[in-house]
Amino acid sequence: MNKVVGSAAEAVAGVGEGASLAVGGFGLSGVPSVLIRAVLERGVGGLHVVSNNCGTNGGGSGQGLGELLAAGRIARVIGSYIGENKEFARQYLAGEVEVELIPQGTLAERLRAGGCGIPAFYTPAGVGTMVAEGGLPWRHHPDGSVAVASPPKEVREFDGVPYVLERGIVTDFALVRAAKGDAYGNLVFAKAARNFNPLAAMAGRVTIAEVEELCELDPDEVHLPGVFVRRVLPLTPEQAADKGVEKRTVTSAVREV
Repeated sequence: MNKVVGSAAEAVAGVGEGASLAVGGFGLSGVPSVLIRAVLERGVGGLHVVSNNCGTNGGGSGQGLGELLAAGRIARVIGSYIGENKEFARQYLAGEVEVELIPQGTLAERLRAGGCGIPAFYTPAGVGTMVAEGGLPWRHHPDGSVAVASPPKEVREFDGVPYVLERGIVTDFALVRAAKGDAYGNLVFAKAARNFNPLAAMAGRVTIAEVEELCELDPDEVHLPGVFVRRVLPLTPEQAADKGVEKRTVTSAVREV
């Protein structure tokens, strides 16, 4: 089954107001920036996003998910890291966006569980903290007070060790970026882009992949089988080469002695 689509607009067709999106990437590594921009151009808002972080706010309009955030299109985020995105922090503290912060490993497993049809699982991460006991601020009032707080979660002991119950995550759509992919949706990820992209892809009911190189793949090199992928968008060489840098550092030349 050929899953290749001809344009980014065609790839994100069906993403509507209030849709939930699992989005791959780690920092700005492996971020599906072309698909994110296509969602922005659709003009939809009230989006519920699940991603490790929410892009950056560099360059005025932001990068990655920072573009949707800067445009006021995101209503809720499930993630593990606000990082240095000052606009994300501002919107969260001002009550403009709801944020559910969870441990990074728990986020990864919640996505994987959702993709595998596992409704919930127990983990020791977060036991004895507000992650399990509730009270984490999800949304603030404009004056900074807490409008919505996280509820307590079930805690159960196994062999004398307490574990907290976490729910699997399933979203309406998933947006991911792969280094290589074939027409059937089989994907290969490069380095750090492999952290969250495969997991996000598993969690989406409709998974859309932008691929830097569309080619035939050796079955032994496939990281994510095409059964999880509904649409494949081949990138142009210019799009494939356009990758953001989250934090640029420059070293001075070392003088030889």
